[in-house]
Amino acid sequence: MEVLRIFDLLPNYLEKYSWKTDALAGKDDGEWKKYSIQEYIEIVNNISYGFLKLGVKKNDKIATITYNRPEWNFIDMAIMQVGAVHVSIYPTVSESDYEYILNHAEINYIFVAGEELYRKIKHLLPNVPSLKSIYTFKNLHGIEHLNELIALGKENQNPSQLEAAKNEIKTNDIATLIYTSGTTGNPKGVMLSHRNIISNFWGVSDIPYFGSEAKALSFLPLCHVYERMLNYMYHYMGYSIYYVQSLATIADNMKEVQPEIMCAVPRVLEKFYDKIIATGRKLKGIKKYIFFWAVSVGMHYRIDRSNNFLYKWKLKIARKLVFTKWRAAFGGKIEIIVSGGASLQPRLAKILWAAGIQVVEGYGLTETSPVITVGNFRPNGVRIGCVGPVLRGVDAKIASDGEILCKGPNIMLGYYKDPELTKQVIDEEGWFHTGDLGKFEIDGQLRITGRKKELFKTSFGKYIAPQLIEDKFKESDFIDNLIVVGENQKYAAALIVPDFNHLRSWCEVKEIEYTTNEEMLNLQRIKNRFAKEIKKYNHTLGQTEQIMKYELLATEWGQDTGELTPTLKLKRNFINKKYKTNIDKLFDLEAK
Repeated sequence: MEVLRIFDLLPNYLEKYSWKTDALAGKDDGEWKKYSIQEYIEIVNNISYGFLKLGVKKNDKIATITYNRPEWNFIDMAIMQVGAVHVSIYPTVSESDYEYILNHAEINYIFVAGEELYRKIKHLLPNVPSLKSIYTFKNLHGIEHLNELIALGKENQNPSQLEAAKNEIKTNDIATLIYTSGTTGNPKGVMLSHRNIISNFWGVSDIPYFGSEAKALSFLPLCHVYERMLNYMYHYMGYSIYYVQSLATIADNMKEVQPEIMCAVPRVLEKFYDKIIATGRKLKGIKKYIFFWAVSVGMHYRIDRSNNFLYKWKLKIARKLVFTKWRAAFGGKIEIIVSGGASLQPRLAKILWAAGIQVVEGYGLTETSPVITVGNFRPNGVRIGCVGPVLRGVDAKIASDGEILCKGPNIMLGYYKDPELTKQVIDEEGWFHTGDLGKFEIDGQLRITGRKKELFKTSFGKYIAPQLIEDKFKESDFIDNLIVVGENQKYAAALIVPDFNHLRSWCEVKEIEYTTNEEMLNLQRIKNRFAKEIKKYNHTLGQTEQIMKYELLATEWGQDTGELTPTLKLKRNFINKKYKTNIDKLFDLEAK
């Protein structure tokens, strides 16, 4: 059947994959709870009946605040079936963002996972005049449970009313309102239609090459359009979707589920790689030699498989002796990992491909539903350092100033309640201005070269693209994160957050007793090691791009401490303010 509204995925699934007993699965009390497509549809319809009984109308706003779980889908589909708008909110945003979003969107109902997340918003609810009720997935005193809404629906089933509501919904109607985290100011509400998102998951659906027997693992937040769009694509393809409890359990969950496909951000893949390398360093003798020999072989892998016969022979041995264990860490059946949100380190991409794990990079924004370009398995479909060719059904071009522009059915309806801001990013010809800089290679691959607003100029008039420099230095095992600064200064400098797990491992090998992060960073031997690392990567950059001064920070950056967005991008303005004293010292500005 034709999928014109997102909820059409349910009858489409039932028609094509009715035999599936695990359309969705989540872990509860140590056991995987699986839902067949028949059970899935029944629960969704009952929630929809409940909404109709409550008087929910077309374009009413309903919010969810939860980690990934089957219930997210139940509510998502039920909301859309009655024509309401799903506002899926990150569980990790600040209190001020919660209050802003709930009021700006004029939320009528909230679904929250459990007590921990409820406590984060409880005191804000009296300040949300539009709110009618709140539901939870756990039994909390005084709070209605999702099961109560399902029971209400069961008692008031009205198929003709639900069908009439569904018939009122058109493909260009708004389906969801997604508030982008942003790096400055209040979040922006991105309005996406059914057509926006459907065009995107249809556009990527020809990339996986396996059938409906496949399993997908989901752990990136479903409130982000990236994981959400792929979640719908899994529905479209008939894949079983297993939701990870938390990042702390992902390694165990992968071994249990044995997925063929999942998506990740580079930071997650880097952490996996770091753990594997740390395991290798603990080996002794010949085992350790073979491990790092295989790593060296992997570093020279070519995506186009143009390596010579001798290399292929070495790779075959490396895969048998070492890389099969790497694949086992991902569950043993992993075929495709879709990576997005930031640039993937080239060395990491090469070694994962060498291990038989095909990492496909993509690029896009919330406003583009999200994919603009993505790698595929056709000739010239993947190139290290690039983010793939333009997605089918989408147009993209490079403006005269290097900015990436996009046009197509994936472009948002606009920013909620902000037509002026919408006009600033979508021009009269319908081109969306991404704010990113890039160029197309001769084979059609897009290469991201920076962020338009992040470019800064030194006092010598030289432009610096900080993201490119940061990505280069993050190839180092010793560096977890960094920010490049130096606007209107004579040189570029950086604040650097070491990878403390790697540093501990290195200290263990060098027989250096590890005490605290602060004490270790003050050791001259460790200072010398970082100086060597900075010198190594500076040699790969132009003179004006090189890091002349830097400071090592003893604390990691994260969402909770404010330096990173929920998609793990740098909050540059926040960092510049929080670490102003540190930055001033890098340029000898303390006396000014």
